Amino acid sequence: MDLNALRTFERVAATGSFTAAARHFHRAVSSVSRQISALEQSLGVRLLYRHTRAVTLTEAGRQYYEQIRGTLEQLDQATEALKSPTLEPSGTLHINSPVAFGRHQVVGLVRGFHARYPAIRTELLLTDTMTDPVREGSDITFRVGRLADSSLIARPLAPMHYVVAAAPAYLAEHGTPDTPDALQHHDCLLYQGQMGRQRWYFESPQTHTPQAHELTGSLYSNDADSLLQAALLGQGIVAFPTWLIGHALATGQLVPLLRAWRCEVVPERRMIHVLTTDGRLRTPKVQAFLNYLQDTIGDTPPWDQWHAPAT
Repeated sequence: MDLNALRTFERVAATGSFTAAARHFHRAVSSVSRQISALEQSLGVRLLYRHTRAVTLTEAGRQYYEQIRGTLEQLDQATEALKSPTLEPSGTLHINSPVAFGRHQVVGLVRGFHARYPAIRTELLLTDTMTDPVREGSDITFRVGRLADSSLIARPLAPMHYVVAAAPAYLAEHGTPDTPDALQHHDCLLYQGQMGRQRWYFESPQTHTPQAHELTGSLYSNDADSLLQAALLGQGIVAFPTWLIGHALATGQLVPLLRAWRCEVVPERRMIHVLTTDGRLRTPKVQAFLNYLQDTIGDTPPWDQWHAPAT
């Protein structure tokens, strides 16, 4: 049995795409297709239905996929352990992250991790589409916000802290709002994604009950970085997590507002989590990365170290 053919089949089955599997192995789609056909011939059964825009598993293919997936994962773990029982971790670490968090935080984390473990290469996939880490073959998945029930192992990384902020130039021209209600008279730059236009929720120290505020402004976007850039240019006020605007707050490019109120964009407190599978958790490269995160993030993430206590 060709082990490479089994790995190719596992990727096609997991992603439902010859193209995705070819991209994963850095090969031509035609090469992947030929290898799957050869595997089917050697087994004497059809594993996949090939459609114009998608690939689906036959019943035999589904059963075969479920049986070999765990075996391949165990084989990879055994190979890693055999190669470097006492040496530093090595191999390729596949990381998945939301786009903005990846750009502003994960890239820096990966750089520091590589400096500590130069034998580990990293493949970083940034997407705001909710992906299945098992299907995508991700070793590490960063997830911002609520988690869906799954068999994945989730470790809390840090809480989400939102801050309302504006550039000094905007405040000099338009004044500083002193209550959430005063935002009705200001230019609020709002994120607008698949769930619609965001509302901002404010919780006062007295009530501890989040109150929704429907706000308007001159710019709505599904790209957080675009809204951040507009705020830095003095166009309006934003409400973003500190992992996105912590640097701008620390350097004075943005000024925090309404410090007495806790701000959110949903009526609940949320966390940033790191997801992995039980099998991958036991690999040296994943253990090394999770330990590195613990050492680097600690109790107070670097992006939360910008502020002084509110007065």
